[in-house]
Amino acid sequence: MNTLFPIYVKLDQVQTLLVGAGPVGLEKLEALLSNSPQAHIHVVASEVDTAVRDLIAENPNISLSERLFRDEDVEQVDLIILATNNATLNQHIRELASHHHILLNVADKPELCDFYLGSVVQKGNLKIGISTNGKSPTIAKRLKEFLQDLLPAEIDETLELMGELRASLKGDFQEKVKALNEHTKEALKI
Repeated sequence: MNTLFPIYVKLDQVQTLLVGAGPVGLEKLEALLSNSPQAHIHVVASEVDTAVRDLIAENPNISLSERLFRDEDVEQVDLIILATNNATLNQHIRELASHHHILLNVADKPELCDFYLGSVVQKGNLKIGISTNGKSPTIAKRLKEFLQDLLPAEIDETLELMGELRASLKGDFQEKVKALNEHTKEALKI
């Protein structure tokens, strides 16, 4: 059973540490930025791929420390993402993260993770996260493709209209919920 609790984090309001800047680091960095372009990210890596370096150069909210990881790198950090193939380093950072109460994701090591980076479907303001509980990123990717094709392009326009309706409603919470539920019965027939 998947007991994960889905949340959406405002990465522009927290500090993220990414350790590793190879192909996997690039994939993680691209995922973070595609979902939160203003994310505050500190990348630490002794070797940095050209594509990672280029992406960092384009984003003023990303800083790079081109060196080996240091324990003090976890200070003032809210999330850590590891993109290294160094099992000893990963375990050491896992222990540091636990000690400092920092949530950790380790690429391709679900047993070390506090959270997973799921597949994301986005159409304008609509964002749907997909998790397979770390079992199959490939299935998550296929579901993402399916939902991306299934959702109409007009969904964002519908969301904007619903936001306006919600803002205009008067009454208590229960009355607003009832009115919105009645309206969406017809509005979301896909």
